[in-house]
Amino acid sequence: MTHDRSKEAICSYLEWDSQFFGKRIARLNRERLAEADVSLTQAWCAEHKIDCLYFLADSTEHTSHLAKQNGFVSVDLRVTFERAVGDQHRLSPEPADGRTRPASQRDTEVLRRLARRLHHDSRFYFDEHFERSKCDLLYETWIDKSLNSSDQTVFVAEVAGQAAGYVACQTDREESRIGLLGVAEANAGTGLGTALVRQFLAWSTGQGARRATVVTQGRNVPAQRLYQRCGFLTSSVQHWYHRWFLKEP
Repeated sequence: MTHDRSKEAICSYLEWDSQFFGKRIARLNRERLAEADVSLTQAWCAEHKIDCLYFLADSTEHTSHLAKQNGFVSVDLRVTFERAVGDQHRLSPEPADGRTRPASQRDTEVLRRLARRLHHDSRFYFDEHFERSKCDLLYETWIDKSLNSSDQTVFVAEVAGQAAGYVACQTDREESRIGLLGVAEANAGTGLGTALVRQFLAWSTGQGARRATVVTQGRNVPAQRLYQRCGFLTSSVQHWYHRWFLKEP
């Protein structure tokens, strides 16, 4: 059943984002922007002293035009891919080349270093209001939380005895998701990405999932090609906007 966001408050304050970036950040709880929403949004953000408002919008022309008219800046395309998994699509639990394994605590420092530099296609790096060092730390924190979460499983791809890539996996009922995937620059084009996605799909089947999903950036063409090679199809394209409420000095 589709969630009806129109019944939610116009915006939501994002505690974690605000604390992490040291700015008051909120999210617009709409997928389309209507004229009536504009004044409500501005009033809510003024009342809550918001610095930055995230807006994940559908790709309708009217929403795009209205967003840009009212100070929202496009920072990313959010592309969602999905494919079926399950018994009828079963893969070997171990990819043929045997380069993947469950992550362990001894991988932590290597994965942190990789995560700091492997996700520069994300929207935060394309918004000059966010410090680049904070963006690096965001993904280091993300992989660290994935490694230590009871709700996620992380696999690594190994080269010469050391982790050279990772995929963070989680499930929600019959749907599995890739939360984060990265391969060291030196090992790009060697099939590690494919091995990690195959491992994720095999894990998904073992978890009883029927559908697998993953999100990537519109500018990240190599990732899109990887998922397409692994049988994923595009299910949706959305726009990420940021609206800044800059204070006068």
